[in-house]
Amino acid sequence: MSEGENRVVYDISPALTHDVAVFPGDTPLRRQRLLEMSEGANLTLSTLQTTVHAGAHADAPSHYGVDARTMDQQDLGLYLGPCQVMETRWWPGERLGANDIIGEITEQRVLLKTNSWPVHTVFNEDYAAVSPELVERLGDKGVRLLGVDVPSVDPPTSKGLESHMACLRRDVSILEGLDLSRVAAGRYELIALPLKLVGFEGSPVRAVLRELPKAKRSTRTR
Repeated sequence: MSEGENRVVYDISPALTHDVAVFPGDTPLRRQRLLEMSEGANLTLSTLQTTVHAGAHADAPSHYGVDARTMDQQDLGLYLGPCQVMETRWWPGERLGANDIIGEITEQRVLLKTNSWPVHTVFNEDYAAVSPELVERLGDKGVRLLGVDVPSVDPPTSKGLESHMACLRRDVSILEGLDLSRVAAGRYELIALPLKLVGFEGSPVRAVLRELPKAKRSTRTR
């Protein structure tokens, strides 16, 4: 958490370390040092290797839809603007249903706080995935971006990717792997811009929330 323009900023991106959990079979994060000043080089230089779905990341529709938009074709406005963090009711191993979010949906960007993936270096498979019915409800409410604090909107055993498919049908874009543990439910400004990776199906993001500007007091005079 930090202060910026007198508005508190909350970092909702888990740390990207060599042991950050990725989906089983995906590419873990590795740093290769090409040059190192401590070893006499004139600068330090690194190569990064990892899946584009490590940590906090955006899924492009091409991740789950044939001939769908790639990351560079996504509207950046999706990832920048007012959002709503919503608490949820959750039971291990079950998908979140349409009635499991607490409160009324008021924004086009919704981040679901489940607290079901508390340690980002351990891949626990019973996290709170999302049901297609919940995606449909979000779509009916005009939601354009769905963020979750788990590795995927679908459970790791899903082969049909039913909730991804529902997001594709309703044109709801996806953020996954967020860390909402230190953020209270409420309205914020979301900033989670993906990299302009041409042809890619996803991208890491540095996701933050910022307090919305306080309403200015009236300066009316007689």
